[in-house]
Amino acid sequence: VEPRVSRRRLAVLAVFSCYSLVNAFQWIQYSILSSVFSGFYGVSFPEIDWLSMVYMVAYVPLILPATWLLDARGLRLTALLGAGLNAAGAWIKCASVAPGRYPVTLAAQAVCAFAQVFILGLPSRIASVWFGPTEVSTACAVAVLGNQLGTAIGFLLPPVLVPNTPNDINLMAHNISIMFYGTAIVSTLLFFLTGAVFEEKPKYPPSQSQAVLQAMPPEDYSYKQSIINLFKNIPFVLLLISYGIMTGAFYSVSTLLNQMIVTHYEGEEVNAGRIGLTLVVAGMVGSIICGLWLDYTKTYKQTTLIVYVLSFIGMLVFTFTLDLGYLIIVFITGGVLGFFMTGYLPLGFEFAVEITYPESEGTSSGLLNASAQIFGIVFTLIQGKLTTDYSPRAGNLFLCAWIFVGVILTALIKSDLRRHNVNSGIMNLDVKPVPVDSPVESESTTLKIQSAL
Repeated sequence: VEPRVSRRRLAVLAVFSCYSLVNAFQWIQYSILSSVFSGFYGVSFPEIDWLSMVYMVAYVPLILPATWLLDARGLRLTALLGAGLNAAGAWIKCASVAPGRYPVTLAAQAVCAFAQVFILGLPSRIASVWFGPTEVSTACAVAVLGNQLGTAIGFLLPPVLVPNTPNDINLMAHNISIMFYGTAIVSTLLFFLTGAVFEEKPKYPPSQSQAVLQAMPPEDYSYKQSIINLFKNIPFVLLLISYGIMTGAFYSVSTLLNQMIVTHYEGEEVNAGRIGLTLVVAGMVGSIICGLWLDYTKTYKQTTLIVYVLSFIGMLVFTFTLDLGYLIIVFITGGVLGFFMTGYLPLGFEFAVEITYPESEGTSSGLLNASAQIFGIVFTLIQGKLTTDYSPRAGNLFLCAWIFVGVILTALIKSDLRRHNVNSGIMNLDVKPVPVDSPVESESTTLKIQSAL
């Protein structure tokens, strides 16, 4: 079968990016209004932080069942679950618009967190299954960009829709209900679009590497063995830790940004949202540039390491300029930090797919995200404690130290671009997944189905 791309791929990518956007919007909409929701529900700031951290907590125990479902039942069902749970959580939030209903809004956010488990691991899977080798990294970047755009809108829109009106709780409840009902309507529409647009895979494989995988007999695949293979793959384990550090640091900064800004710039909740928007929009630009660069050069390790080092430098600059008293400087440093920190996300996904091929893209991406959630929970709790007890600088320096560790781990990763080599005809691999440290005789490098391709 000669590889060819499907026109439907763009619609699949667009719909996925949109419902991923709404899910990310629902993640951050509480944190950027922490002072508003703290007063409205009559709870403490740490309790509002948990409305963000529940996304991270839910992901860790559910990721293995979710990736098994993706492998066993396929892309379409997984996408429908993500979009459907996202809409259900949004509608439950509409019932929480009253003081004293914090448990209801926490339960609703937990449903949205369950939806995220079926969303975050899909970008590299959608890119690999639907897009050709010259566009796969860009497609992955666009899929990740949808989630980033949702975070950006979550920084920008809620402070505008729900201004802080502590003396008029009824007005505050009205404004919150507008935000919640609007989100529920949009997420429901996207659920129906997902059902109409998503298919399991295109009629023809878009690349040689996908043709090889699709020709492999289903009985040759074992989910349990795939997990074992991934954890025996030392370069992947190093990437797993370094990706968790970087993305966990981004989650922590995003969750605590409002508190950091308001500590030094009292009453600047709206500008805190705008700074968050700047951070994420700059990261979106970084994601697309990195995706295009990878498709053009295939320099996965070099690009990943350079972006990691620049993220470390950006975090240092952000830390030591936050309290200078000039918001414009915070906007600039936040933008630089976001460009590299969020620009790193699709790099990690695509690098993982390259060094773990022919293992499932959903499984490798899911494990990366699980690592990110674990580090995100730990970083948010510790940075939040340091910020409250000491200062935002203390919390940020804690993150800087960990990002430096991530730089070292990234430098140790051995770059083995297995998928790229198959697509380029440089190397023909036996398509059976095997541990990377297993000896492979030269005879086994002959592609069993080469004549069929």
